[in-house]
Amino acid sequence: MKFTKMQGSGNDFVVIDDRKNEFLGRENELGVKLCNRHFGIGGDGILIIRESKIAQIKMVIINSDGSYASMCGNGIRCFAKYVRENGLAEGSRIKIETGDGIKEAFLNIAEGEVTEVTVDMGTPFFKPQEIPADFKDEIVNEKIEVNGKIYEITSLLMGVPHTVIFGDLEKYQVKEGKSIEKYAAFPQGTNVNFCEVVDKNSVKVKTWERGAGPTLACGTGSCACVVAANKLHLTDKKVRVTVPGGNIFVEIKGNNVFMTGPAAVSFKGEYSI
Repeated sequence: MKFTKMQGSGNDFVVIDDRKNEFLGRENELGVKLCNRHFGIGGDGILIIRESKIAQIKMVIINSDGSYASMCGNGIRCFAKYVRENGLAEGSRIKIETGDGIKEAFLNIAEGEVTEVTVDMGTPFFKPQEIPADFKDEIVNEKIEVNGKIYEITSLLMGVPHTVIFGDLEKYQVKEGKSIEKYAAFPQGTNVNFCEVVDKNSVKVKTWERGAGPTLACGTGSCACVVAANKLHLTDKKVRVTVPGGNIFVEIKGNNVFMTGPAAVSFKGEYSI
């Protein structure tokens, strides 16, 4: 099987062209096998390329634990770069089918190479039934207790469920997200973002990703943090998000959220399955 290893702000993926559906039904198995950093290729997830009937191309995302993800912000930037540079989609604006609907990627291209990607990440939702979460009202600065520790959380759907905890990053270990992810009020689990507001246009974030654990960057999580911070009047609508793997830029325009960041090829190869 031929593959390309890519990363967006340190969030890394194995990209597989499966337009012939050779691996249909084996996605979960492949996710676990390929993402293993000792016995596989290594990655936070795999991105599978499929044909789409409603967009230019389709992206299927599988986390490193084999679970399915409807959307991935860093992943879709890598995906957009791959399909454009490999002739699978044309133009500087590409419509990509995801589990969270069709997303549009805007590509900065220099001498045939995609240098940066902006993605319309869609509209965030705060209603508990849309996240989903077993709360009566919007989860904004809501206190919960996990393992004897009180957390003040704000939760929303940003393509996938996200919970944001504001405060000094030094006060939190990202592994605390493992228990919060499984908190009983989130029937499908939740991604967990620890967010420190630096100023009105800058935040720092570290994320525990549902199905992957700690990652160097989370695109949807970065967007969720900016949306939550703006809702609480902690930041403006255009914010630089500093994650362990670099910087992601998020802007709220109307009802939608736009994310801009890098995408790069790490290496290519063949894997015996």
